[in-house]
Amino acid sequence: MYFVLSMIIFGAVGVFAKFIDLSSSKIALFLSLIGALFLLVVFVWTKQKVSWRSVKKNAAALLVASIALSGNWIFLFQAYKETTIANAALSYYFAPVLVVMLSPLVLKEKLSLKKALCIGMALLGLFFILQNGRVKTTGHQLLGIGYGLIAAGFYTALTLVNKFIRDLDGLTNTLLQLGLSVMILSPFVLFTEGFNLISVTRTTVILILVLGVVHGGIGFYLFFAGMKGLNGQSIAVLSYIDPVTSLLISALVIGEKMTLQQLIGAVLLLGSIWIGETSGLKRRQRQG
Repeated sequence: MYFVLSMIIFGAVGVFAKFIDLSSSKIALFLSLIGALFLLVVFVWTKQKVSWRSVKKNAAALLVASIALSGNWIFLFQAYKETTIANAALSYYFAPVLVVMLSPLVLKEKLSLKKALCIGMALLGLFFILQNGRVKTTGHQLLGIGYGLIAAGFYTALTLVNKFIRDLDGLTNTLLQLGLSVMILSPFVLFTEGFNLISVTRTTVILILVLGVVHGGIGFYLFFAGMKGLNGQSIAVLSYIDPVTSLLISALVIGEKMTLQQLIGAVLLLGSIWIGETSGLKRRQRQG
């Protein structure tokens, strides 16, 4: 239940990001700050301790991961602002495909024929989604999808770099990365646009507080708490609640319409990732 709730929370982030009247970099900064403060309270409350030797050993990887996390959020939030929640979520969920494509180079993992076919299927799905964006006459649909794909690239880097982090539990790892993201994003926002928060409305303050506490804090806490009681295959399957939640919110809450072509692209993209992940997990379980 914890994990399911975290996926629903992550899937709903687009609603907040789309309607917060702040730049994407400021949203990313405040999300990191509020989420880090919330997790720090949890960390102190649960009386956990930090192994500074492990932190020092993983310092380079933590820094790179934090840069990737910052870039991931900036471009994801910008994608939500430029295109529909569905398009942003689907283009962003291309990240697992990028991880599979780069794993042979970065992690020295073999690429099976089934996974290669899944990549082809995912690319076809992305093509359908891109074509859907091309025929739109309003907004910046293709630009938004492009931002979503860049965010997916950053998320891919985040995923691969975290593979090299050792001897740090999930809560400590997340807290450190959020804290480093605050340190990275603060000067970035200061020198690129300044803070200029005088004209911020009450609605924006409420939305950013909810986003920071619920998504950055509670969402991550539930995510790591839920993972402890699940096997890898369950995590892979339940992770699809995230994009499905985004699609449902896009259609039912925001009223964004999905074309048949977009639905076909979504099925191809999500289906290919599901087949690739679950087949890989089954193989590893048999070997184990």
